[in-house]
Amino acid sequence: MLFDFDGLPREKRAKLLLSTVVPRPIAWVVTRDEAGRVNAAPFSFFNVMGSNPPTLALGIARRPAGLKDTAANIKATGEFVVNLVPHRLAEAMNLTSFDAESGVDEIAAAGLTAQPSHRVAPPRIGESPVAMECKVMTLIEQESGHTIVLGEVLAMHLAEEAVMDVERCYIDTPALDLIGRMHGGGWYSRTTERFDMPRPAGINRYG
Repeated sequence: MLFDFDGLPREKRAKLLLSTVVPRPIAWVVTRDEAGRVNAAPFSFFNVMGSNPPTLALGIARRPAGLKDTAANIKATGEFVVNLVPHRLAEAMNLTSFDAESGVDEIAAAGLTAQPSHRVAPPRIGESPVAMECKVMTLIEQESGHTIVLGEVLAMHLAEEAVMDVERCYIDTPALDLIGRMHGGGWYSRTTERFDMPRPAGINRYG
């Protein structure tokens, strides 16, 4: 079955993409506005794009009334923190997705703790096992109002119990128990079911 996107409205294109590109990691993004007010919201149009420089991409849709606070704050300050979501914080993450008025502290509303960052002004979520402090590299403004952010990771915080070897940067990834976004309204997945497939000899793992 062929779906030619030129002939499809936005809603149907979105359904096809969101139903097939799964699971998607969740960026639980913390930002601050110019007045210092903190905002937190989850986004699943997100992934890492490279390691030199360490780069991640974040897609932020537009609200009918204008930019979402996350996009507006990133544009104004150039800084943000991406926290990753373990299964135990799924409900708290979901709480921060509500459409609140500007100035509402979603971290506090979800019963979470804001911890100081190392190199950027926005705080990180203390309960998250992974937090990446980022600065903006590039902003792409699409005609639809969708904002694509390319950010450089300046620093990473990791839960100590997940760090197996500091010098070698060996991480106990399964212990993070991260979740991903699936299709439909409220479907998510866990990373507890895995299989191992060794690479063929001679393959360059870094492409």
